[in-house]
Amino acid sequence: MNLVSYEYVACQESKKGVLILSEFAGAAQSLGAGAILVNPWNVTEVASSIGYALNMPADEREKRHHHNFKHVISHTAQEWAATFVSELNVTIVEAQLRTRQIPPPLPIEVAVDRYSCSNNRLLILGFNATLTEPVDTLGRKDSQINEWEPKLRPDLREPLRKLCDDPKTTVLVLSGSARNVLDDNFSDYNLWLAAENGMFLRVTTGDWMTTMPENLSMEWVDSVKNVFEYFTDRTPRSQFEVRETSLIWNYKYSDVEFGRLQARDLLQHLWTGPISNASLDVVQGRRSVEVRSVAVTKGAAIDRILGEIVHNKGMKEPIDYVLCIGHFLTKDEDIYTFFEPELPSEVPASVRPQVPTQVRTSIVGSRAALLMKQNSMSAVEQNKSYSIDGDTLHSMVTDRISLQEGSSVLDLQANDYFSCSVARKRSNSRYRLQSSDEVVTLLRELADHR
Repeated sequence: MNLVSYEYVACQESKKGVLILSEFAGAAQSLGAGAILVNPWNVTEVASSIGYALNMPADEREKRHHHNFKHVISHTAQEWAATFVSELNVTIVEAQLRTRQIPPPLPIEVAVDRYSCSNNRLLILGFNATLTEPVDTLGRKDSQINEWEPKLRPDLREPLRKLCDDPKTTVLVLSGSARNVLDDNFSDYNLWLAAENGMFLRVTTGDWMTTMPENLSMEWVDSVKNVFEYFTDRTPRSQFEVRETSLIWNYKYSDVEFGRLQARDLLQHLWTGPISNASLDVVQGRRSVEVRSVAVTKGAAIDRILGEIVHNKGMKEPIDYVLCIGHFLTKDEDIYTFFEPELPSEVPASVRPQVPTQVRTSIVGSRAALLMKQNSMSAVEQNKSYSIDGDTLHSMVTDRISLQEGSSVLDLQANDYFSCSVARKRSNSRYRLQSSDEVVTLLRELADHR
């Protein structure tokens, strides 16, 4: 684009010069409202416009110039680049969602059969939209929200209790929800709770511990909070939640179309403002926007979580069955690949490449893998403790588990590992379930085949 017209407007702040601009120029789309547009091939029109500009009243000159000057100083090259990058980020996310694979339905009979044949099982369960009612089925009356906090489905209480009481089964609820939400729903069960994407952990008979990385900076919280507060005020029935490792703006109870427009506007505010130079991830849910540090994912936390579970239970026998079910966001689907360094052979070749049937995984793995993980060493691994909101979070010490113990924690064959997404058409998991109703069916089957 020819920027001479922009330069002229910028230089006329004191004189308030009038801009005469060709209607064929690219700048006519942005400066046309304050300029006099002409057809440069029409000599009479050009001459008339020059005469009008020379005799224009002072107030009109100032008004026209002010309009264009405001546009020039606000639409800078930096602003254009930031907007372009934000639009590109949105396009990338949308493209990733379109190209992700559609996993086949979970073969429930096979999953139950392998469960019955195993001796040391690990069940990793998500919470929202997995063990709760779907958002769209929550009762509403006169557009009023009956419940804000997610609640465990009543028909899951009995099968979940049976699974938790089975000595051969370890149940872990891994959620992005805050600690108090998981406490309110699962305190009466004998299981493990991992809150805020695995950054906080406890067995229900013990205290909360932190798996938070030592170098995790939260200096960005206030600036992002201001953006979330602004969009909460202008979006009816939306809310934002400040957690200890992330901030979430949720518009699931707002008007769908208006909420999406507001979310897109919010993303542009974030990418061009408080998070432009920060090591943060913006995680887009179906009707939510979450900002968190790059080190906060469920997959990154599961390594340390498994270590603590093994030590606490004194496991001597390797885990030979893993079932991982959840309505996880794209960012958190790295938990599926943690247990699956190689792809299963039983999946059709048109979907995934063929690999050997035997898949063996370990928490610590090889020395090379151990070195790769040193960049994300947490307070747990450094034997540190934190005090957050006045509650001292007990540290976990990973040197409790020797290298040999860590290597023997998992011993999985491909047909003994089931990763399953819930209510997601496209996912990196092996299988899928249509809704939380099918989760109820599956857990009941497992509970009856202990």
